[in-house]
Amino acid sequence: MEKGKAMARRWAVDFSDSSSSSHPTVADPPGFTRSAPDLDETSGSRQKKDAEAAWKAQKAWEVAQAPFKNLLMMGFMMWMAGNTVHLFSMGITFSALWQPISALRSVGKVFEPYKDPKVDLNAPRLLFIALNLGGLLLGMWKLNTLGLLPTHASDWVFSLPPAKEVEFAGGGSPFY
Repeated sequence: MEKGKAMARRWAVDFSDSSSSSHPTVADPPGFTRSAPDLDETSGSRQKKDAEAAWKAQKAWEVAQAPFKNLLMMGFMMWMAGNTVHLFSMGITFSALWQPISALRSVGKVFEPYKDPKVDLNAPRLLFIALNLGGLLLGMWKLNTLGLLPTHASDWVFSLPPAKEVEFAGGGSPFY
């Protein structure tokens, strides 16, 4: 065998024109078809899209039910804080008020990842809003039990006009 000559080997494969023509002796691998059908019309892609839509709907419901866990935790923390006005109870109460308000302000952002034409997000959004309004009502109830809401007539005395004098006592002599 000479050094300068190129020898054709039995095990060597020539890849020079494999892209332009197919070899009839080599079978296609399993699952491969040479004519690619339209992906939107295949049942596999439809099933994949349906599965993705079902997953998005399930995750949207999980996100919508998340404030319920927060309600239970906040209720327990408010119960542990007691009914006296001090720093801890005020912090818990204002946290219970702020969390639902900030969640209600960002409803659109919360459900943005689950937008899909096949997924109806109205019911999960309504549940999310209702649970956050429940959290807001829980915070308002705690403010009322602490006595910080003006719910009695005596809380509005400053806005009443001064009482008119009904009697006048006069006469007598002053004591010096």
